[in-house]
Amino acid sequence: MPSPAAQGTVEEQVMPSAQSASETLSAKQQAIPLIAAAMARSDMPRLNAVLNQGLDAGLTISEVKEVLVQLYAYTGFPRSLNALAELMKVVEERNRRGIQDAPGREPSGIIPTGNELLVVGKANQTHIAGAPVQGPLFDFAPIINQYLQAHLFGAIFERDNLDWQSRELATVGALAATPGVEAQLRSHMAASMRVGLTESQLRQLIQVLADHGDTDAAKRAREALDTQLAGATRQP
Repeated sequence: MPSPAAQGTVEEQVMPSAQSASETLSAKQQAIPLIAAAMARSDMPRLNAVLNQGLDAGLTISEVKEVLVQLYAYTGFPRSLNALAELMKVVEERNRRGIQDAPGREPSGIIPTGNELLVVGKANQTHIAGAPVQGPLFDFAPIINQYLQAHLFGAIFERDNLDWQSRELATVGALAATPGVEAQLRSHMAASMRVGLTESQLRQLIQVLADHGDTDAAKRAREALDTQLAGATRQP
């Protein structure tokens, strides 16, 4: 079982927020999938623009860094490193213009290590996935699920300077911008709702992508959400 601290983290992260109750995404939340999509495509001019948009909307530097760090697990280290370099440039440019963005905070909790980290990560993964993650693929290559549990859902998701809703908004944005990962995109549409995002908010995410010219990403996201909702409706 996860430690009491880890259990508390899960409970806090998945409680619907006031923004969830309003059925709309805040300006900060809307910027996150745009940042993630531009990073996934390595579109640096676009990334520069949406990084500025996110900071203008009130994202802290720490929150944006955390989005870009997390997404290495979905887009690879090279894109993450390049995006972080672009963020560094954006912050420096804004400083020269006299804009002082809020630095934000570092994670407040102690990240567990060793077997405890694996236990906590497995609990987080199970909650986000809705059930224990298993199947032929993980029987064939069990080490990949250990990496997912210990590193992504453990070491990364235990960092509490970015809430789980924001993490899923980032993941959906990046996967929507990436052709060929439709199965994972559908999975994260479901995960987004498990951590408190609503269908209306996800529809708004799709519209935000479309409004910013990301029509292919919006189309993939819409199809993934529709498919996921249709499957959930058919379940007894």
